[in-house]
Amino acid sequence: MEGGTEAYPDLGRHCQLSDCHQLDFLPFTCHACQKVFCVEHRSCKSHECPKSDFNSRKVLVCEICSMSIETTGYQVEDHKAILRKHEESGDCDPKKKKKPTCPVKRCKGILTFSNTSTCKTCRIQVKEANNKFLTALLARNGKDCGNRSRASSSTPANPSVKAC
Repeated sequence: MEGGTEAYPDLGRHCQLSDCHQLDFLPFTCHACQKVFCVEHRSCKSHECPKSDFNSRKVLVCEICSMSIETTGYQVEDHKAILRKHEESGDCDPKKKKKPTCPVKRCKGILTFSNTSTCKTCRIQVKEANNKFLTALLARNGKDCGNRSRASSSTPANPSVKAC
């Protein structure tokens, strides 16, 4: 089906959506499926494009080494297969995994299961040596402690407390 009118046969194109076929003088070409659509069906969502994630980018994070792996719509593999391929490639090193560190100012201590204290109110974890940090936080902020979910807080979430 060609576009245009009797006087101008090369002007415009018909929408390639099966239910539409509207003649559009400013047609749009889908970046994913390369078909031509009218203004109403130009988005991937409106014409239910089968290749809508063709140009999309996603990032997977390896649970072993914390490395970010970028994927695109060109890759049709599932996430588990991509992570398995990453593990087998030799790039996956468990020693590279970032360990959680203490949030107290000037404390760069790594949190482990044996040296960590957790606040019962806000669930913030600090190094055992910074236990006074939790006490100061509770005294300063009252019941809410260091709860970071409060958007409008007049007091800082991490008050200045000497680190270990």
